[in-house]
Amino acid sequence: MHALEATPAAGSAPAPPGPGPRPAAGRDRYLDLLRALALVRVVTYHAFGWAWLTLLFPSLGIMFALAGSLMAQSLARPAAAVLKSRLRRLLVPFWVFAAVALSAMYLHGWRPHSWLRAAFWILPLGDPPSTAWAEQMTAPLWYIRTYLWLVLLSPVLLRAFRRVPLLCLGACLGLAALAQYNVLPLAEPALSAAVDLTVFTACWLLGFAHRDGRLDAVRARTVLATAAVCVAAGGAFAYTHPTEEGYDLNDIPLAQALWSLGFVLVLLRFRPRRLPRMPFADGVVGVLNARAVTVYLWHEIALIASIPLIDLMWNVPAFKAHLPLDAVWFQYLLTWPLIAVAILLVGWAEDLAARRVPHPWPTGNTVRKDHVDAGHEAAATHAEPAHKRDGPALHRLLR
Repeated sequence: MHALEATPAAGSAPAPPGPGPRPAAGRDRYLDLLRALALVRVVTYHAFGWAWLTLLFPSLGIMFALAGSLMAQSLARPAAAVLKSRLRRLLVPFWVFAAVALSAMYLHGWRPHSWLRAAFWILPLGDPPSTAWAEQMTAPLWYIRTYLWLVLLSPVLLRAFRRVPLLCLGACLGLAALAQYNVLPLAEPALSAAVDLTVFTACWLLGFAHRDGRLDAVRARTVLATAAVCVAAGGAFAYTHPTEEGYDLNDIPLAQALWSLGFVLVLLRFRPRRLPRMPFADGVVGVLNARAVTVYLWHEIALIASIPLIDLMWNVPAFKAHLPLDAVWFQYLLTWPLIAVAILLVGWAEDLAARRVPHPWPTGNTVRKDHVDAGHEAAATHAEPAHKRDGPALHRLLR
């Protein structure tokens, strides 16, 4: 893998060796499918609490890897412009969520004890203050905080990864090991942010490698062997460090880092030659991608809202007699229409953040506009001929 390391000429900016960046030829349907599946898995996990779902499909690592790939593509433009665009796309939907969450907590008696921490509701570099009443509603905000930090660090991370990729990946796993054993020299609230960063930065970096074409340059058997080692190590560590809920990777940082890394390696290196066109499924995938931030931010509120709605349904004799109102899977099914309501009510914030004409429901034009934006962001990249992207060894990933 050391062949992935390339020494740039004196005075020149580091650039990926050998394989060139992936061309931005519209939206990648495979990556869109992975993102949609990851979102569905997140909602399913929070509805049922099945620990084994974190092993079946480590959606958080996958989501960070996909975001890292897009970030590397965007950084073909000046970093300041990219950061401004990415922050706007993240923070505008977050501010809409914050306005609702803060209003609800205020009505339930919450008052800020520290205006400095309350500022995290504006710029979530740390966990925004919350209450026990709103714990479920605000619990997923750690992802927003981690995503924000990775976006801010990306210009530096990308330069470092292109210079010494293996060292960067190794450092991430080493820090994840320190986080696992609670030896990071930090106190709360900085500790929680640092732990999440150490766990998922490696996946973000693999997104860089995917966008630069480095993963494609690695022999299939080398990727499979490396992924197998990561998954085996992560699985073994999880097996020997079970949580109260079972083998839940969310509570085992080192196992999460290794398991997610192995999955991401395989999913980004190997892809179907083509995906069949299925209008309804493609439409669902398109909506989930166009409203990904909305779905993530509001799915817990949808789960919460389903409970009083089911309580009301118990008062209707026909519903009580014929619907499985006490089943968790029924609550889960009811959650998705409520998520659709959230998309209708507040999804427009993502259009506003992307400087599109706001629409209550994403249309085909909305998705295509995202494709065009992605193409514009990568206009400065130059893809090399395909025959130059075939490499003999995994080390070319890190050159």
